[in-house]
Amino acid sequence: MTPEQATPTSTEVLFYHLEQQTLEKVLPTLVEKTLERGWRAVVQAGSQERLAAIDLALWTYREDSFLAHGAAKEGYSADQPVYLTTTGETPNGAGVRFLVDGAEAESFTGFVRIVYLFDGNDTDAVKVARAQWTAAKSAGCPVTYWQQSAAGKWERKA
Repeated sequence: MTPEQATPTSTEVLFYHLEQQTLEKVLPTLVEKTLERGWRAVVQAGSQERLAAIDLALWTYREDSFLAHGAAKEGYSADQPVYLTTTGETPNGAGVRFLVDGAEAESFTGFVRIVYLFDGNDTDAVKVARAQWTAAKSAGCPVTYWQQSAAGKWERKA
């Protein structure tokens, strides 16, 4: 999205800089908090391989629990509390879109939150996140940046 195409939006855009834990460890917790707020979620990944890893992580992230989710191949897309995809589709009416591995939002409207998660140890991922930050700011979105401390606690940095 170019700044010329951008229109002001109230969609909050969050950036999570992963350094201490992997995406498969962090994402389930964030999705769980999303569902606790009564929102549905879409997780958009940059590849089918990453989507398969996320699918497994959502089923197995805790011994005593799992996060119900599905993708187009399972059917019932509109009924899924968490929908997994590699495209911009949102068949479940999600309020929150999680974007990982360089996946990009087609628009900053239609969501309560858009959440980018990126690997801070990957120089290319950091470059992509910076470009996504600029696009969100240009679209008039309130943006926040979160980084995990060595102790594992999330700290708001910007």
